[in-house]
Amino acid sequence: MRDLARARIGGAAMATLMLSACAGGNFRPVSDTPTVIGRPYVVRGTTYVPAADPTYDMLGYASWYGSESGNRTARGERFRPGWITAAHTTLPLPTYVEVTALATGRRIIVRVNDRGPFVRGPRIIDLSRGAAEQLGIKAQGHAAVRVRRVEPSEEDRERLRHGKPARDLPPVPEPVLQNLRGQLAAAGY
Repeated sequence: MRDLARARIGGAAMATLMLSACAGGNFRPVSDTPTVIGRPYVVRGTTYVPAADPTYDMLGYASWYGSESGNRTARGERFRPGWITAAHTTLPLPTYVEVTALATGRRIIVRVNDRGPFVRGPRIIDLSRGAAEQLGIKAQGHAAVRVRRVEPSEEDRERLRHGKPARDLPPVPEPVLQNLRGQLAAAGY
């Protein structure tokens, strides 16, 4: 009788484990450690070389993506379109960046946990739908931005790791925006 009870409990436990695996139980938990730089990789004939860059500060364009809900990010986490995340081709995973919309001066902090965008041209970051909404660029699909690496507070990191936006940042003043727009135009974008 005891063996039969053990067999039933063991069978129930096995069934639970199998169902949890089918339901996506094999995703990496959202965490800031370990930070992964990764090896060089090739996508559509272009080689990308991930590297730590504490001074990363670039002008270009952001787009957004969101139909991949539930897929695995390059970091191994579950992609959640409503969270404030992004994809970048070479920054370590995860990295935190401040993204500024050059049209409005609006700034947000984003957690980079995926790879992309894999297109030629001036696109430097793909934002999740949630990040695009928070930045105010979802309706237009893409926007001129400044992306710079930052070290947010532990409180902001914790909020972003749980799908919540970081604290609000004041907008960039118009004279600074004009300068950044001029730099982007001078680069031919």
